[in-house]
Amino acid sequence: GTLDRLAELYQVQGRYAEAEPLHRRSLTIREKALGPDHPDVGTTLSNLATLFLRQGRYAEAERLSRRSLTIREKALGPDHPDVGTTLWIQANAYARQRRWSEGLPLIRRATRAMATRFAGREDGDRTAVLAEQRTRSGAFELHVSLLHGAQGGETGAAREGLEVAQLARTRQDGIARMQVIDTRLVQAASRVPKDRDAVAESRLRAEGEEAKRSLIALDERMEKEFPQYRELTSPRPLALVDAQKLLGAEEALVALLVSNEESFLWVLRRDAALFEKLTITRRELEALVKKLRAQLDLGADEPERMLSRPFDVALAHELYRKLLAPGDKLLTGVKHLIVVPDGALSSLPLGVLVTEPAAQGPSSLADHVKVAWLAKKYAITSLPSVGSLRALRAFAKGEPGRDPFLGFGDPVLEASGDARRRTIAALYSRGAVADANEVRKLARLPETADELKAIAATLRAPADRVRLGAQATERAVKAADLSSYRTLAFATHGLMAGEFKGLAEPALVLTPPEKGSELDDGLLTAGEISQLKLNADWVILSACNTAAPDGTPGADGLSGLAKAFFYAGARSLLVSHWAVSSEASVALTTRMFAEAHKGASKAEALRRSMLSLMETPGKPHFAHPAFWAPFVVVGEGNAGWGGR
Repeated sequence: GTLDRLAELYQVQGRYAEAEPLHRRSLTIREKALGPDHPDVGTTLSNLATLFLRQGRYAEAERLSRRSLTIREKALGPDHPDVGTTLWIQANAYARQRRWSEGLPLIRRATRAMATRFAGREDGDRTAVLAEQRTRSGAFELHVSLLHGAQGGETGAAREGLEVAQLARTRQDGIARMQVIDTRLVQAASRVPKDRDAVAESRLRAEGEEAKRSLIALDERMEKEFPQYRELTSPRPLALVDAQKLLGAEEALVALLVSNEESFLWVLRRDAALFEKLTITRRELEALVKKLRAQLDLGADEPERMLSRPFDVALAHELYRKLLAPGDKLLTGVKHLIVVPDGALSSLPLGVLVTEPAAQGPSSLADHVKVAWLAKKYAITSLPSVGSLRALRAFAKGEPGRDPFLGFGDPVLEASGDARRRTIAALYSRGAVADANEVRKLARLPETADELKAIAATLRAPADRVRLGAQATERAVKAADLSSYRTLAFATHGLMAGEFKGLAEPALVLTPPEKGSELDDGLLTAGEISQLKLNADWVILSACNTAAPDGTPGADGLSGLAKAFFYAGARSLLVSHWAVSSEASVALTTRMFAEAHKGASKAEALRRSMLSLMETPGKPHFAHPAFWAPFVVVGEGNAGWGGR
């Protein structure tokens, strides 16, 4: 065992020449001591096959994995996780040699067994598969790759591939939280003895156990209180044909799976489906999104500064061409795109993609209105998962709360300007409860007060339905009867999971108390949000930055916040990807509510509002997407076209 572990460490470091003799020595010892058919022999064979796979020695990897598979199946049974690992290695060896049809049956076996385990209903089963879920998305991605290689874009492949892609995304947010905690624990335990902190390590272990219990408790709560939302946490995929039945005549569902080496696109209409392989990789997508975000996340900058930063429409068209253009042939007659993004794409409003190449970019701010934005062509809704389409559309049929509005914003914070970079690392310096003094050092957002007041006026809500400053606390949110409100708004900082040390899940910033506690430390986390009781048609998250301070997309964070509000009982979210000027935010939201009141769907109401803002007389800077594009609709439940 020790030899194999050391060899695995060398593999991770790319020291293959040093790893191989250690694996071979381990194999010789185990065969002699345990016999050729012992499961530990199968483990070493599998480790050695993995090494050969990394080195491109595919024939040797195939031979060793085949022998390991025989041993493990006999000793452990056909559905054991270790058997699945060996199936993945052998299927991967076939994939590397483009022997798609030989690898596909193997990976299908692995997927079937994993899907059965992931659907386990007993606490013991669910606890056991959490660690496996954290490391198995690559197997599902391999399944989709082999499937497309063997069968291309035919309907049967599209159907199977969409279900497998959904398994790859199962319960990502709760699992991601556990991964962050695990990483911190490994880092803490790896310090030299004199620098180790036994108390901190104990606290991290407790956090990890709590994260695991929270994920299981969330499943149980969904089962009891919100059975219609089970599909938000369930590993059981929504079948392609069932998704098609939920679509209106002028709607299309677009789903993406982005992996390290290749990506895939599905486009569904009521009577047709498309399944395409894309050339863009996860790293390339992250780089493109980061470049575009850098030109959009300008906050409330003055128009004069905007003049020197025209938007890179060529880059936006390149991303459109690589991601969505392959599905154009199935989008004729579509007015509403329902998109299930993956990876970094969750941190970019898709309306800023450009559908047509331009001879040259905008030469002035006003020229941006002439660009062929995707927002001009489609109303766009984002979904956290394919399965959530059915859950949200079923729930949308109920009646929301009767009171028009309640908003929280402009928390009492002390810094001016962008204080996120210098204070964020210290927020959790004292453990699982945030340090209230450090929360207080985040930047003030005074413009959010005007925004909330304007929304309240538009919805004809009493003035006391806007809770600002000292009233905008985590304690106040938890104490309020939120289920009676049709529209809820939080105009404040959004902190993304993993963007700084200590934050294992996304959170909204509220006015911190003098001293933090579990009830109130100034951060309303996704886990706490999921425990709220809502009945809201709209939840608005404004000034909520969905990228880390360095511009790295925070896709998991946005998905985590969205799911948390859906768990709590929200039907739709309106989320801003960055803080924008109060004037633009007020204009966007008030016009959107007016259009929705006329009968437009949520996504169409936002689209009309964005197009109107672009052409605001005397405000040429509003044509730049930094002003009109920050908001996205997440989780609209309206079926067909039009409606509330």
